[in-house]
Amino acid sequence: MSARLIIIRGNSASGKTTTAQQLQLALQPAQTLLISQDVVRRDMLHAPDHTGNLALELIRDLAAFGQRHCQYVILEGILKSSVYREMLLDISATFPRPALVYYFDLPFSVTVQRHELRPNATAFGRRELAAWWQNHDQLGTPNETIFTQDQTLTQRVQQIQFDLSH
Repeated sequence: MSARLIIIRGNSASGKTTTAQQLQLALQPAQTLLISQDVVRRDMLHAPDHTGNLALELIRDLAAFGQRHCQYVILEGILKSSVYREMLLDISATFPRPALVYYFDLPFSVTVQRHELRPNATAFGRRELAAWWQNHDQLGTPNETIFTQDQTLTQRVQQIQFDLSH
């Protein structure tokens, strides 16, 4: 099995998790491993988001598992480049085909508006969003695709599916 790695990154409330979940459903869900940085770092490990945190190793291990057992591995999260870039590039190098990399580059004001519509909107607010904000935090890989506020969820999922087929 020649697994494909799909990396979906961006600021909080930019649409990356919803896109990753819809993509998993659109592909073969039983053959797709979705690794969410929030689940690994916050829910499983309760690890702070800084260089060397335990989530880095577990994400690597999960991606390796997915490479061995799944057709698609989707890795999604804020995954700020200052902490995760080296790990993401290392993981990408282990896959037989180039990773598909997507970055959600939306204005801060749009992410605040989107956050206010979320079910967990009261869990944190504008101040936390601002503290986590990474402005134009692309990885800078040659094949990185930038999503803006102009693409709909359907268009993003279709774009990734198209990229997978070429």
